[in-house]
Amino acid sequence: MSLRRAFGWSDGELMRADSKPCSRLMRHTAGIFSVGGALAFWVLCRLHYGPRITTPRSLRWASVGAVSVSSTSALLVRLFSPECEPQNIAAFDQQPK
Repeated sequence: MSLRRAFGWSDGELMRADSKPCSRLMRHTAGIFSVGGALAFWVLCRLHYGPRITTPRSLRWASVGAVSVSSTSALLVRLFSPECEPQNIAAFDQQPK
């Protein structure tokens, strides 16, 4: 699913054996960006509603921010990271565990 080959950014080589696999990289990125997205959308909620803010409304905005930003960042990692190229995913899948 990686777009690196389509854009000509891929050289088609395998990553080093000690690099992170694509799934772990996506999971870590999504976890970090979910916190940032929740904080950013909570601030936007505070700015938008001002004194009319309620706790359920602020939690709803924070959860929407966490889900949307984390899924977007994971998708971008999946599309543009060298670890997520097909040959590297296959190499990590074939390693003995």
